[in-house]
Amino acid sequence: MNSGMSDHQSPDVSFDGGDLDCGNGLLLLIRKHIDPLPRGGLLEIRSTEISVDEDLPAWCRLTGNELVTWSKEGKQRKFLVCKGQLAERSKAEASKAPAASVAPAVASVSSEPLPRRKDIVAPQAVPPLAVMGIGSWPRPRWMVEAMHDHVQGRLDEVRFHETADDAVRLVVSAQERAGAGVVTDGEQRRDSYASFVATRLDGCQLVPLIDLLPLVDHPEEFEAELRALDVPAGDVRHPGVFGPIRRKRPIAGHELDFLRGVTSKPIKVALPGPYLLTRTMWMECISEQVYSSREQIAADIVRVLREEVLDLLDGGAALVQLDEPVLSEVVFSGPKNKRSFMCGALSESLGPEHELGFARDLMNAVVDGLPRERIAMHVCRGNWTPDESVALAGSYTPLVETLAGMKVGAYLLEMCTPRAGEMEILRQLPDDARIGVGVVNQKHIGIEAVDDVAAKIGRAIDLFGRERLLLHPDCGFATFADNPICAATSAEAKLAVISHAATMFKG
Repeated sequence: MNSGMSDHQSPDVSFDGGDLDCGNGLLLLIRKHIDPLPRGGLLEIRSTEISVDEDLPAWCRLTGNELVTWSKEGKQRKFLVCKGQLAERSKAEASKAPAASVAPAVASVSSEPLPRRKDIVAPQAVPPLAVMGIGSWPRPRWMVEAMHDHVQGRLDEVRFHETADDAVRLVVSAQERAGAGVVTDGEQRRDSYASFVATRLDGCQLVPLIDLLPLVDHPEEFEAELRALDVPAGDVRHPGVFGPIRRKRPIAGHELDFLRGVTSKPIKVALPGPYLLTRTMWMECISEQVYSSREQIAADIVRVLREEVLDLLDGGAALVQLDEPVLSEVVFSGPKNKRSFMCGALSESLGPEHELGFARDLMNAVVDGLPRERIAMHVCRGNWTPDESVALAGSYTPLVETLAGMKVGAYLLEMCTPRAGEMEILRQLPDDARIGVGVVNQKHIGIEAVDDVAAKIGRAIDLFGRERLLLHPDCGFATFADNPICAATSAEAKLAVISHAATMFKG
């Protein structure tokens, strides 16, 4: 690194960070501007904050980017950072993007929904005792590599989706061999069950978890969680909000459209729920530049999810599933169960009563007036590690009233693990809703015995009746692309056990 600008290099992109420090949003803004650049692209950062003198070089060392030069005149500092190493820079490949401003101005967001599909597809019925995965499926190594290449600009949109199409075909074949009655695409195009939305919405961008270290209350504990993932923190990304959230293209509609062409079975599409996205996306240090409150960002999240759910229903999805695992963080975190970032809960919680009511109201705002029988929700206690001892634990007792108040037609719930408590509590859910019961544990390496799974199914039929019952694992098999809970062969075997056991109860 050279102090001063003697060996002048012209930046491809430049922005002014003002007096922001790395713990108050500067790193997220840096990531916003550097990610679109090719390897070897140059970013100029202007800053008047003294702490950046030490923090920015440290960030560069941590992320493998090169701090090329820096200079100072009075309070004004200028840093020139190369994405990757300067040796990778090629004039023929260097980006010529115009300079960007520190943050977009807040603009009014239209409440008009996107036009509905011209050709509405009739859904297939989901039969009693239908077997299904929760959503995710282990991705082949080549799919994970393609995902990283795509996010980092090394693989274009067309080639990425061609690769993903092949991965989805494999997932569908595995589910059909296992006897699934409802299929998913295994979330093959997604880096995780929730953060992928940042790649589909305007105003959002994925940023590596390591960039969030200055933003959390206890960075040492956060680092420990990242180490527990056994995945490089730079490979795991989180949505950052830089502008008003808009849905200008489908979030998952393209997944549904492809899936309809490769299976004749009923299809389920999972989406992160509105409370999960609000807790994930609202980070005061950066979001408040665009939204004045958590409630304000939640209103836009509700709007885009409502538009998306309607689009998926019009596209023929038999079930649209809204995932809300952070509800478990609300009621089960405490002295015995420490708060877990991997539930997606970075922002503050105002206490269980307030949060549960907020979550209920957000869910009902999304689904209001939509066909209830085709909308499901999923709740678990975290799925980022196979270690049961560190996952959240507790029965549905503190959650059941909130769940019952949500106007959904099916509840797909973690139930196999002892951490979930007794199944009888679920009888407090509405009698006209379907109950999905987890009957295998995706965290366990071993494949459950058919008789043991059949016993769980029989117990659930006694409680809820055969017509209401749906069957699935406790959670997805690969919630995070880089950190699957099990192998694809195990996922298929576990789904096959459920299917085999279910046949004992079908007329």
